[in-house]
Order: sequence, then structure tokens, then C-alpha cells
Amino acid sequence: MTEFAAIAAPAAPRSAELIDGKAMAATIRGELRETVAKLAANGTHPGLAVALVGEDPASAVYVGGKIRACKEIGIRSIEARLPADTTTAQLLELIDQWNADDNVDGILVQLPLPRGLDTQAVVERILPSKDVDGFGADNLGRLAQGRPRLVACTPWGVMEMLKRWGQPSGWTPAGKRAVVIGRSITVGRPMALLLLSADATVTICHSRTPDLASAVRQAEIVVAAAGQRHLVQGDWIAKGAVVIDVGIHRGEDGKLTGDVDFATASQRARAITPVPGGVGPMTIAMLMANTVSACRQRRGQGV
Repeated sequence: MTEFAAIAAPAAPRSAELIDGKAMAATIRGELRETVAKLAANGTHPGLAVALVGEDPASAVYVGGKIRACKEIGIRSIEARLPADTTTAQLLELIDQWNADDNVDGILVQLPLPRGLDTQAVVERILPSKDVDGFGADNLGRLAQGRPRLVACTPWGVMEMLKRWGQPSGWTPAGKRAVVIGRSITVGRPMALLLLSADATVTICHSRTPDLASAVRQAEIVVAAAGQRHLVQGDWIAKGAVVIDVGIHRGEDGKLTGDVDFATASQRARAITPVPGGVGPMTIAMLMANTVSACRQRRGQGV
């Protein structure tokens, strides 16, 4: 054997473990189906009302997915499709009707709304007890206080993914350095609050953050929710980090990609979510979970 033959060939880069949100979401829907069946046996039937204003194709797809999930789980659904010229006053009137309807446990107005509508007024008009999107000031404030009631579905879905993925090995966010990229009230801010509640040390980064790459390289958990395709490069990821990609973008070839360059990041991360099939399915699953929780809370049956 020659000296060179004795030297082992370099090992191929090891790909990260995939965190399969699609499979997790299916499990959660199954759990919720059992819960809803038990509630129905006692005469309680959770109900979700969904409003779609305008004809945005992506929003229509999202609403369709939510209605199908309701049907699968056994949640009663009410769908209102309103024209793009609907006024804020008309939309608020519909919300008031649903607020007063005891058969409606959750209210969701699909965002974004067409231009000219007052999104903040619409979000705040929904009763906090029926705010299954978790975007209202009351529910966000309770989350900041560490007293969550109804939590924004995407960040809650991320936490559920981390919990279920980490359980077999005993991995948790506690004590980990986490970086959240994005500061929206729909994802970034509640995400940071949830990670803080899980005892992670959290840094929020955004468009004005200097040297974003340096911040990400220090993170053991990366949640990318910036809305910019392939913003996060693979060499930014610390070896062994857990990467959650909330972004979703359709390329010119029709394929969906995220905020993270998956091909390169997956060679360094310990675990990573795919796009599609990662966070997206979990968001709808947690909306269903919020609806069931709202139903039980409103009827004094706990969460």
C-alpha cells in the first residue's frame, strides 16, 4: 500500500436533517380531529369565520387551504368573499356580526387587504377572544407579558416544530443564541417573544442591521422571516445551527424557495426546514389549533 493510498478520501459534506413541517402538521391535524370529535360529542362545535377581500390569487389559495383544513378536522367554517371595492366600514360591519355570533369562535381576515382599507382598524375590531391570527394588540400584549392566549400562527408553528423535532434528543431552545431576521408583528416580533419565553437569548435583525452576516454566524437558532429570497447565505450559518426558513418566493422557473439559500445552508446546519413543506403547513395547523383553543376558552373549558 502506498503512502497516498493510506490517506482516506475526504468525507462528503453532510446534509442537515430536514424538519418536516408537512408531516408534523398532519400529526397535529390528527390530534385536533380527535379533540374536535370529543367536543362535538358534548355538543360543542368550534367555528371559524374567514373573510377574503379582493381577488389576490395567493390569498385565495391560502384561504382555500384553511377551509379544507377546517373540513378535515371537523371545524365549522364560514367563508365571506368580498369584492375589492369593499369599504373599511363594510368590512367592520361584517366583523361586528361575527363578533356577536356565538357560533363563531375564531375570526380571520386574510391579509394583505386591498389598498385603501384600514388594516389596523380591521385587526383591532376583532374580539381578542376570537383573534385566532393573534395580531391584535391585546393578544400581542399578553404574549409580551408572558401570558399568551391566542398566538400568531406562524411563530407558534415554528415553536411547535422546534419542540417536536427536539424531543427525541432532548434538544430545546433554552440557553441557545437565537437570531430572528424580521420584525413584523405577524412573525418577527412574536417569534422573538416566544423564543425569549423558551429561555433563548434572542437578537432581532432587520433591514437596518449592520453586518447581518456576523450576527447570523453567532446564532445556534436562525429564524429567517425577512421576505427576501436567499438573503441568508450558507456560509453565514454556524456549524450545527438549527435553521427555520419562514420565507416563500416563487422563482422565474416556478419553483418555490425561501429566505435561506437552502443548498449551501443545509451543508452546515444541524437541521433545516425545507421550502415548501416546512413552516407553511404548520401555520395552517396552528390556526386550527387556535380556533379549537378559542372555542374551549370561550366556553370555560381551558385550552
